[in-house]
Amino acid sequence: MAIAAIAVLAAAPVVALRAHGPHAGHGAKTAPAEQMPWGIAGSARAVSRTIAIDMSDDMKFSPNRLRIQLNETIRFQVRNRGKVMHEMVIGEPKTLKEHAELMKKHPNMEHDEPYMAHVSPGKRTDLIWTFNRAGKFQFACLVPGHFEAGMIGEIEVTG
Repeated sequence: MAIAAIAVLAAAPVVALRAHGPHAGHGAKTAPAEQMPWGIAGSARAVSRTIAIDMSDDMKFSPNRLRIQLNETIRFQVRNRGKVMHEMVIGEPKTLKEHAELMKKHPNMEHDEPYMAHVSPGKRTDLIWTFNRAGKFQFACLVPGHFEAGMIGEIEVTG
């Protein structure tokens, strides 16, 4: 019994840190930001521009095409104007398509990364991302059925 209690207490800080991971946008991150092919998690202090993104139940992002300069750190203010859950996930077209397929098979799977913003109906959240790789990328809603309905936007990073 004492061993079980020690194991639970030892794991508590890890669970607490995971619950407030990098997507939450509050406090210090528990691990260094991971470089992705489409950029890296940004810091609020480095934001060079803010872009408001609206999501709606007609399966659209507004705006749905973005031009970003290489090394720009963007604060996306992501607002869900609909009545159902939506999300904005940044990535490469192939990666997003694969993730959308996975979400169809496991619709209740939790995913939480710094390049994702999950937004409840009528709410808004911020996503801060540094685009330190040039190229053509996308953002999409990976709630099952939304990607397939065309809820996808384009990002072109030049520089």
